[in-house]
Amino acid sequence: MKPAERSGARLAVVQALYEMEISGKGVIDALAEFEAFWIGQVIDEVEHPPAETAFFRDLLRGTVDEQRAIDQRLDAALAAGWPLRRLEAVVRAILRAGAYEVMFRRDVPVKVAISEYVDVAHSFYEGEEPGLVNAVLDKVGRAVRPEDFAKGSRTG
Repeated sequence: MKPAERSGARLAVVQALYEMEISGKGVIDALAEFEAFWIGQVIDEVEHPPAETAFFRDLLRGTVDEQRAIDQRLDAALAAGWPLRRLEAVVRAILRAGAYEVMFRRDVPVKVAISEYVDVAHSFYEGEEPGLVNAVLDKVGRAVRPEDFAKGSRTG
């Protein structure tokens, strides 16, 4: 497993989650479409990076399966009066995928997951959104995996 292919999987998952929300597609259709037509392909002169397929599948299925718990945790981490549903769809997709990884993928260090999703946010935004992603996922991480933030922690 190459780190770049994990990064590619994270980017693809965010794109798939966004596509699913906009189009109403299900997980099976999104998995098939992204694996066949997007991942590692050049579309409209945009190169979509290779992705670790098993990691992509786990992130997409897991994020969808755990969306209720993820959304509750994200709503708790967001500023009062700014529930998740008020955020733009791509930001929601980034936060959901990132929160899934922080909450349910204990094999991935929290700080690594946060950094990766901040990088994904930078792929789409130049404004305040990457900072929002960092702050919200940091808050989620501190709530669900405080041991990863303890002084001297070897994560990150």
